[in-house]
Parts: sequence; structure tokens; C-alpha cells
Amino acid sequence: MQYIDNIIFLILLVAGFGLFAKSLQKIYRNIRLGREINRNDRKGERWETMARVAMGQSKMVKRPVAGILHLFVYVGFIIINIELIEIVVDGIFGTHRFLSSIFGHGFYNFFTATLEVLALLVVIGVVVFFIRRNFYGVKRLTMKELFGWPKHDANWILIIEFALMMAFFKMNASDWVLQQRGLLPEHGSFPISSTILGPILNNFGDGFLFFTEKAAWWFHFVGILFFMNYLYYSKHLHIILAFPSTWYANLEKKGKFNNLESVTKEIKLMMDPNADPYAAPAEGEAEVPSKFGAEDIFDLNQVQLLNAYSCTECGRCTSVCPANITGKKLSPRLILMKTRDRLEEVGKNIDKNGSFVDDGKKLLNDYITKEELWACTTCNACTDACPVLLDPLSIIFEMRRFLVMEQSAAPQELNLMMTNVENNAAPWQYNQADRLNWAND
Repeated sequence: MQYIDNIIFLILLVAGFGLFAKSLQKIYRNIRLGREINRNDRKGERWETMARVAMGQSKMVKRPVAGILHLFVYVGFIIINIELIEIVVDGIFGTHRFLSSIFGHGFYNFFTATLEVLALLVVIGVVVFFIRRNFYGVKRLTMKELFGWPKHDANWILIIEFALMMAFFKMNASDWVLQQRGLLPEHGSFPISSTILGPILNNFGDGFLFFTEKAAWWFHFVGILFFMNYLYYSKHLHIILAFPSTWYANLEKKGKFNNLESVTKEIKLMMDPNADPYAAPAEGEAEVPSKFGAEDIFDLNQVQLLNAYSCTECGRCTSVCPANITGKKLSPRLILMKTRDRLEEVGKNIDKNGSFVDDGKKLLNDYITKEELWACTTCNACTDACPVLLDPLSIIFEMRRFLVMEQSAAPQELNLMMTNVENNAAPWQYNQADRLNWAND
């Protein structure tokens, strides 16, 4: 019976990480539903981009207040959970503050003091974020598209992080008081918790302090496991997926259209009087795809589906979108959110049936409307603003391509322009012989 705590701890540890691994496997499977795309070029530049943007938060600080606070939360929360190593060892083997025997007295004091300062910065960050999101009225955080689950999700994450940090302080403060009473060996320095909570807890008996320290320790451990498995259902999945998203980001110049090789080849054949249009494609040449553009998530590439899962829902893209600013229906953030919703729906379909069974729905029309797609000015403001280099514009491109090339469903103005290009070799509606008349004046 003396090992019951260790057994329970080990069961929770295995179950928590097992469920987390299962969630990651499901996300990987869903992303693999998209078309393959080769983004393994320029590896040095990709590693540099990931280090600078995902780890270094370089694009976050373009908005200094939010950026610095996010840096507090990001760095603090990640480093504090290094202590999870100590918790795991203590939980399995029944030790107390295992890292003190590894680091030595002086460095362990520095380590724990640093964690306390970072924990305080996390608390400050999440409190300010909660106020900004719920009371300050930042427009991009109070838009209609965030009503319901997205708003609750953001708040729950902030509350969970706050509760975990409070448990961390309570655990350290109880430990510190017990150390002062000579009931625990002196390991660690706790400048924040000993100052704020120490005087309060010093009024309680030894039994209560031992219970408080252990309860806060268990709460912190179980809370981390809960937070880790909650990520699958949350926009905060970007904590993990921001790294592959920035690595696989499009490194080409913004606005460069991804021409289809098969279409380019066909045009070249049309312009070459000696070409045989019926000749079989040579080895290595692109074949005509079964479908042009994207109607559903299966037609998007895997990086675009990864982007949908990685969206932070921060709204920086939507806040700079000229179409959205002028009152049109388009929101780049919502394009990614709807793509993720459809991807999750398809994933549940596969879970239920073993393979995808046609549900009569498509990403186009059932989730994303033509009105949204044609409102886009293709200015690339959204892709430039995204703090983790996501590309909602590429999804809009592909869905427009489907409308034009598969359904001939372009707006009248665009059809008129394309007809003019075909007949007059210019977008304007006049004869080729008159094209240079403008120079007469």
C-alpha cells in the first residue's frame, strides 16, 4: 500500500501521454487526407525561418504589447514545465525535488527562483489577455465569428494557465514554510511564493501544509496532463503545430501564383504549330490532374490542412483584410477555421465508418461561400500579418480555381475580362488594331 501513490501516478502518466499520442495520430491522419506537396527545398532557410518565427516569436512583437505579453506566457509556460521532469521522477520513485541532487544547491536555488519569476510573468500575461479579450473590446477579438466555442476556448485556456501557476506558487510556498520549520530539507529558492503566500500559510499547522503541498503538486501534474490533451480541441494546438507550419511555409514571393504545369504545357502546345497535342506525356512531365482547384478538403494540399489546424485565431489577418474592413463577408481567419471544421467533420466520418463515406457536403458552399471567395482582393495582407506564416489566401486561390476551371462560375466581370483576353489579347473590350490609340494624344 505504500506505493499506491506511485502506481496511481504512473497510470495517469501513461494514460495522459497515450491519449495525447492518439490525438496527434488522428491529426496526422487528417492532414494526410490532402494532396502531397513538396516543401523540402531550401532546408537551411526553412530551419532559420522556424527558429526565428516559431521559436523566436519575431512576428508577434510587431504589435509590441500583445507580442511581449505573449512572449511572457510562451517562454514562461514552456520553461516552467521543464519542472515536469522533476515531477515525473518524484512521482514514479517517491523522491522529493529530485533535480536538487543533480543541479547542486546553488544552481537549484537559481533554477527555482527563475521559474518563480517566469511564473509571475505568465500570471501577468494571462490576466491582461483575459481583460483585453473580455472587457477592453479589441475589435478582432470580439468579432461575431468568435462567438460561442472559440471565445470560450480562449478563456478556458487562460483560466487553466492561471490555475496551474497558482498551484505552482501554493506548492512552493507550502514547501518553503515546511523547510523553515525543519520538516523538509532545504532545497530551492522561492522569492515570489514565499513573499506573497508564505506569511499566510505560516499561520497553519504542519499537517495542513503537508496536505496543501501535496494537493497542489497533484493538481499541477494532473492539470498539465489535462491541458496537454485539451489542446486537440483547442486553437492552442498552435503551441505544437506552429513549428512544422513555419518550416513548411511558402518561401516564394508573396503573390506569386502557383501555375499548374499541366496547363502551362497545354498552352505551349497550342502555341507550337509543330507540336503533337495527342502525344503521351514524357517521363517526368506533369499529367492533367483529375480536378482543377479545390472543392473539398481532399483537394487541398497537406500544408494547407496543417495551416487550418495551426491557426491561432488571433485575427491579425482579418484585421488588415481590406475586404473585411470595408464590410464584406470575407474573413481570412474564418477561412482557416471553416477548413478545420470541415476537416474535423471528415475525420469523425472516417472514425465512424472506417473510411470516408460521402456525406453530401463540401467545403465549398457548405462551409465557405462564393461571396467570401470573390470578395478577396488577393493583396496578401493576411499572409503577411500571420504570426506563424499561415496562408489562407492559397485556399481561396484553389477554391476560385475550381469555380473557374471546373464550374465556369466566375463573376460576370471576370468572365468578360477573360473573353476579352481570349479575343483581343487584352482585358479591354476593343479591337487589337486600336490598342495603341492611347498613344496618339
